[in-house]
Amino acid sequence: PNRQLPGFRQKNNVPAAKVVDSPLVIALAANGDSRLLARDEAGMFHFNGHFRNVNDVTRALDNLAQEPAYADLVAVERAFILDLFEQTFNHRAFTGRSGTFFAYEGLGSIYWHMVAKLLLAVQECYQSARANGADVTITDGLAAAYYDIRAGLGFNKTPAVYGAFPTDPYSHTPAGGGARQPGMTGQVKEEILTRWGELGVSVQNGQIHFVPTLLRDDEFLTEPDSFAFIDAAGKWQTAVLPANSLAFTFCQTPIIYTRADIAQIEVMYGDGGYVTIPGATLDAATSQHILSRSGLVKWVRVTICS
Repeated sequence: PNRQLPGFRQKNNVPAAKVVDSPLVIALAANGDSRLLARDEAGMFHFNGHFRNVNDVTRALDNLAQEPAYADLVAVERAFILDLFEQTFNHRAFTGRSGTFFAYEGLGSIYWHMVAKLLLAVQECYQSARANGADVTITDGLAAAYYDIRAGLGFNKTPAVYGAFPTDPYSHTPAGGGARQPGMTGQVKEEILTRWGELGVSVQNGQIHFVPTLLRDDEFLTEPDSFAFIDAAGKWQTAVLPANSLAFTFCQTPIIYTRADIAQIEVMYGDGGYVTIPGATLDAATSQHILSRSGLVKWVRVTICS
């Protein structure tokens, strides 16, 4: 519930003066006390992001009322703060969709599709933080949060725990029961997007980039193996993979990741031609061949700095 209070571009149109002129709010802000409200860089006030409902607000007010600096202010403004919280979030009107959900759906369910949306949102925050040069503690924290969310999705669970085949995406799991209603079209698209994000594949200005900073070490092979795939011509092919590598296809072109001290890309063409490109970005012409599935690129080996 980390939303702006009424009067700060809220639809409720409660005058901003009601918040700004509140002695309790002024006192809390002056003391840097964010137990009830927090003020952002733009000067906007928000309720404590850990509040789930008005009961949490009541407990915070009760705690403040035990302190001499705030006791009198809380006594005068308790009703105002509680009413302000209700105006902002309108919790009394919220019943979820339990009255209209079909059969086993309801507020006791885990919404797998929404978990996948959260996973994608956190990944996008991670990517944005890296792109904007955020401190490593921030990017590492976002990466940890990402994998914490990912660990809760079905493909990380056993059938006994998940209540269905873990690779079958479902949108809801009732409390105490197995997965039931399919959510294939919803959940899968987020998980496909996040997988490309984990592999670090992106297309920018017509060029394919390979920057797998979110990819974990345990995804790489510990011993040699083979990789079967369907090429751009629709034919089954097999590639031999060395230890400490992984492979996938992008537009039906096999991409092989290996690790070494120098980042580079090796491209093998169908006519036997071969080129080595420094860095982690393919040129536009080669990228176009892959994106158009022309079949002119036989495989791409990306060496990642370990």
